Amino acid sequence: MEKIAVLIPCYNESKTVAKVVRDFKAVLPEANIYVYDNNSTDHTDEIAREAGAIVRYEYQQGKGNVIRRMFRDIDAQCYIMADGDDTYPAEYAPEMVRRVLEKGADMVVGDRLSSTYFTENKRPFHNFGNSLVRKMINFMFKTKIKDIMTGYRAFSYQFVKSFPVLSKGFEIETEMSIHAIDKNMLLENVVIEYRDRPEGSESKLDTYSDGMKVLKTIARLYRNYKPMNFFGALAFVLIALAAIFFIPVFAEYLQTGQVPNFPTLIVCGFSVMAGIQSLFSGMILQNMVQKNRQDFEMELQHIAERRKRLQEQETE
Repeated sequence: MEKIAVLIPCYNESKTVAKVVRDFKAVLPEANIYVYDNNSTDHTDEIAREAGAIVRYEYQQGKGNVIRRMFRDIDAQCYIMADGDDTYPAEYAPEMVRRVLEKGADMVVGDRLSSTYFTENKRPFHNFGNSLVRKMINFMFKTKIKDIMTGYRAFSYQFVKSFPVLSKGFEIETEMSIHAIDKNMLLENVVIEYRDRPEGSESKLDTYSDGMKVLKTIARLYRNYKPMNFFGALAFVLIALAAIFFIPVFAEYLQTGQVPNFPTLIVCGFSVMAGIQSLFSGMILQNMVQKNRQDFEMELQHIAERRKRLQEQETE
């Protein structure tokens, strides 16, 4: 098992990848630097190899697919993940590694939003999107993560080997954050300086389409991780709407003894039944989530044992 692995997913980052590799080699000389090329057409892989990186390939397009491959391939005590666009300074990596190896953190978040992100980043809708996602997740999941969508993170072996990668694209960072929150893993925030992409380097993130994917991911994960809250809110809305439309019908019945708006009454009845069904669905799914958490804790025990065996094999 390696001590430190630096993971750099890349797609057409020929202008910056060599500097990123050299910077991480300088601050973490004991680490192996891995560049995973995701179908680049500008010789990113050759440039990274010349700079001293170990180059591997993932042919399914999308950052989530690359991270899935990285996490499966590599065994290390600590993982550093950074983008290949030279927006994340390497000098913060040793502190992030220390938080994992010495403090036992499962995920260390490189917090851009508390420093220079809003002044360095020239894309206003990206700024708005990052703030919106952070506020939504912190409110919905009752947490205090400072930067949800940062690509600069450190992970423990336990996190990497227990994280089920489902997202295919840039929404992967949101999925990581929510997984760590839900599974009660130890999270740390390290404030980092952020610098915008150098001239000639273009972002692969589409503000609108990828932003919608992130919002859909949040809704999906909230439904999956907190089904009682999700379906309970849906039940409340359905029953409240039924009550609002039923009151005038009932008032008319009390005055005249007749129900002139019979279709409205029928719809109200169906709405109440749907609300009750939603409520019980949330209760059943919440029990399943609790069972999954128990199984996850047992899986962490197996992961810890596997890590111990790998470390013993290395010392033999």
